[in-house]
Amino acid sequence: MAVKQKGPKPSNGTWFAGFAAEASSYLGSRWAFILAVLVVVVWAVTGPIFRYSDTWQLVINTGTTIVTFLMVFLIQNTQNRDARAINLKLDELIRAIDNATNSMINIERLSDEDLDKLAARFENLRSEDRRREPPRLQKK
Repeated sequence: MAVKQKGPKPSNGTWFAGFAAEASSYLGSRWAFILAVLVVVVWAVTGPIFRYSDTWQLVINTGTTIVTFLMVFLIQNTQNRDARAINLKLDELIRAIDNATNSMINIERLSDEDLDKLAARFENLRSEDRRREPPRLQKK
């Protein structure tokens, strides 16, 4: 049985950040999935009772549309916060390593064209490193 680890609530002072973190934690759980499946099963079972009417179909369509619409914003908020935290951690690692290029800090703010140029530069460095590697020992 997996133990749910509660992370610290965001301390940026906004109520939405705390709400989004808590909601993402609960809504991403297996219990939320089970509840969603049960709602769909109950809806499907009630089909014959309501003779598969337009209103019966409208209930599930409207409900799922509203939930999906709201979840998009919660998920995007959580992903944005996580990506920012990861980038800051990477920035700290780059800063802490003596031989690292500090110009790599905050590269996520570069244009796509600049990122493409940087990727090409690193691909060239990888190619040069491969050419300089000694041939591998062959197994007999």
